[in-house]
Amino acid sequence: MYLKIIVIGLLAFMVYNLFRALFIMNKNDPEKPSMTKFIGRRLMASVVLVILLLLGILTGIITPNPRPF
Repeated sequence: MYLKIIVIGLLAFMVYNLFRALFIMNKNDPEKPSMTKFIGRRLMASVVLVILLLLGILTGIITPNPRPF
């Protein structure tokens, strides 16, 4: 259950950073932080998410679907 909450939280964090980068790209204000800061955060969140899912599968917390054939 906790793993699902963490995954949903990471996905929400990724979407938030994506939209923050979009607004910064559209406003083009030199005083605000650059767009790459938010894109980098989104990338790191996706790396953490993939590693978390792989560890969950390897430890048996997550059971993947069986093969379709």
